[in-house]
Amino acid sequence: MSEWAQGEIYESYVGRWSRLVAAQFVGWLDQPAGLRWLDVGCGTGALTSTILAAAAPAEVVGVDPSEGFVGYARGAVRDARARFEVRSAAELTDETFDVVVAGLALNFIPDRVDALRKMRAAGSTVAVYVWDYAEGMQLMKYFWEAAGHVRPQDRDRDEGQTFPFCNPAGLEGLFAEAGFSAVETGAIVVPTVFDSFDDYWTPFLGGQGVAPAYLRSLDPDAQQAIRALVEARLPIGPDGSIALTARAWSARGTS
Repeated sequence: MSEWAQGEIYESYVGRWSRLVAAQFVGWLDQPAGLRWLDVGCGTGALTSTILAAAAPAEVVGVDPSEGFVGYARGAVRDARARFEVRSAAELTDETFDVVVAGLALNFIPDRVDALRKMRAAGSTVAVYVWDYAEGMQLMKYFWEAAGHVRPQDRDRDEGQTFPFCNPAGLEGLFAEAGFSAVETGAIVVPTVFDSFDDYWTPFLGGQGVAPAYLRSLDPDAQQAIRALVEARLPIGPDGSIALTARAWSARGTS
């Protein structure tokens, strides 16, 4: 099973938190009503649905290479102003838009600079946001720190290392290389509160996303060792809840 295929499982993993980030991101962009938006790497439709609810667009086109995610988005986003297509960032059409966005997708695009160039050609305003894997995305940071302790040989699998550009300086560099003359960045921090350890851990078992796919690849003993260490380290409250935060970095570029 692909690590980017089943929308329902992805929603329980990080989709529910990305919706909180999307709301702040759209507010930060502060675009006028009646515009045409392109959502690149739309996934399960979290950002698309937020644009529809908060930005009063004329139209939003969501594209994603995963048929499973696009199918989920089509079922979840019931709005005549929205349409979804199975298409990668490398396959953008010649359509033009007022605003082109990518939420939690840029780091999974193989040629990020080329994708930003194509996004720049498609719209006058281009903006993205990515998780701060190295420091601020706590639910993943606890997992990867435990995984690195149990399996030191796999420390280079940590998303904080594989996506080192997910910070203001890294995003500014990518945008500059893609030809943007002005780039603005900002931090978005949202609460990620889990009802229990099971609420936190179960989504890691679904195989949807980098960390869950890595966990699934391990033998049962290694999986159990990581689980036990994560549970021992998490700040579990007296009622069993776990209050964490997630930080994303946003960037907006103009030509």
